[in-house]
Order: sequence, then C-alpha cells, then structure tokens
Amino acid sequence: MDSALTNAPRARMIELEGRGGAMAGIEFGDASRPLDIVFVHANGFNARTYRSILAPLADDFRILAVDQRGHGRSTLPAETAGRTSWDGLRDDLLALMSTLDLRDVVLSGHSMGGTACVLAQAEAPERVRGLTLFDPVVVPSPTDGGVDPEAFANSPLVQGARRRRAIFASRAAVIEAYTGRGAFKTWTAEMLADYVADGFRERPDGEVELSCAPEWEASNFSSHAHDTWGAFERAQVPIRILKAEFGSTCREDPRFDALVDAGRIEAEVVPGTSHFLPMERPDLVLAELRKAVG
Repeated sequence: MDSALTNAPRARMIELEGRGGAMAGIEFGDASRPLDIVFVHANGFNARTYRSILAPLADDFRILAVDQRGHGRSTLPAETAGRTSWDGLRDDLLALMSTLDLRDVVLSGHSMGGTACVLAQAEAPERVRGLTLFDPVVVPSPTDGGVDPEAFANSPLVQGARRRRAIFASRAAVIEAYTGRGAFKTWTAEMLADYVADGFRERPDGEVELSCAPEWEASNFSSHAHDTWGAFERAQVPIRILKAEFGSTCREDPRFDALVDAGRIEAEVVPGTSHFLPMERPDLVLAELRKAVG
C-alpha cells in the first residue's frame, strides 16, 4: 500500500454501547489488517497530538490513537460530580476493545493514558499482547494509605488546571500564546499545531475553546482512588515502562521494586527527558512500539 496513504491519519468515531457516546480517534496503517497498537494520550491532550510521532509506524503496523472522554473530538460525557478515580477511563478502553473485538493488541499510553492501559489490561488480558508505557502516572492511591485525597484536590496541578485560559480568538492565537512556553517548550511546531487542531473547538461566536474543559482536566489530576498497583500485580502480559529523568509521574515504592525484581515490569529511566518524554524522544517511542509488536 502507498505509504502516503497509510501514514495519513484517518478520523474515526466509535460508538461505545452503554458509555453514553462515541470515542474519537485517528488511525494509521493498512485498514485491512488487525489493529496492532492502541495509543492513549495524556491528561489535557488528544490523539492528534501524537500524530507525527506515530505516523512512521504506519508502513508496518495499524495503529489507533484515541481521544479519552472529555478530550479531543470524543462525545463521551465528562461529568466531574462525585468522581474519585480513573476507573471510567478504564471502562471506556474495555468497551473500545470489546466493540472492535480486539485481540493480541499492544496497549500504549503517555501519562494518564498509560495508567488507563494498566487498569484495562488487568480486566481483559485475553485481548492484550503487552503494555508499552511512557511515564505513566503511578502514585499511591488513598486506599494504600499513602496519599491524602485532600492533598490531590489542592495540588498545584489541580489549581493550575482550573486557572487555565479556556477561550482564545483563534487557533493561531493559541499557537502564538503557547509556542516556547510552559509544557510546550520542548515541542516541535508540528506537534503543537497537532495538539491545537483537536485540543480546541469552535464556538458560536467565532472564537475557540479548550476541548478538555479546565474542570475536567482538574478532575483527572485529583481523582486517584483507582487501584493501579493491584492492576500491575494482576498483569499477565509483558509491561515495559520508560520513565522521565526529571519530574517523573511514575513513583517507585517497594511494591514497584518487587515487581521489577520479579521480572513482571521492565522499567528504564531515559536520561535528559521530562514528563513529556514522547515529544522529546519520538525515536524511542517508535523503537519501543516496534519491539512490542514484534
């Protein structure tokens, strides 16, 4: 198949029965072959953010990058009231794999997306070949007694998300405001443009607003009652984690060390990287995913 066609992303909307809407995504590769990889984005981002990173894989594999609820073009409802965990994100992934009847697929994700993959594989190991995770969020949950829920609720990440400017005159104005600043300092212009393309939506007044509402982003930062460690310990598939050297959200503790020592998790720190490791080292993303698919 012509690589120009396989490398170009194809937009998808996948209705998830019982989940209240559709999960959006972009797909690369030969549509006649089974899906090899499902990739899940970080909090506040969207599938298209990773387009330039994933597209080179399309010559050999079929890849689906998805918009989680409350992000990008997905229409799944994003209700914050009473929310305490990411179990809903897990259940969305499970519904996706069931709807598409995926088998032997590599689940991969960045940050929150990586954690959603961990949670999902524990419930449907028969559908998953392995996990390849890029600085997933792994912190002690309140049920572990290691984290005060109020500390999450009042963290700088939560407060910063709530203060995030949501409305701009245009996407061009967003790009001008974001270029070289904050989290986007290490991003290429192409990556930033891709993020903005689906990270903002048009308003009736002609301006644009964040697809991921500040309150939803804040809710993701503050809702950590899901059992990530239990999901790791129940894993029946290979797990490979690439961690940032600076500001990693993948916290080690005795439970993590025990899983590494037992060969249940393979973890590596990537020198010189921040939490935005996929944007800084897209070459490693490609190499790791190629190795995972085999």
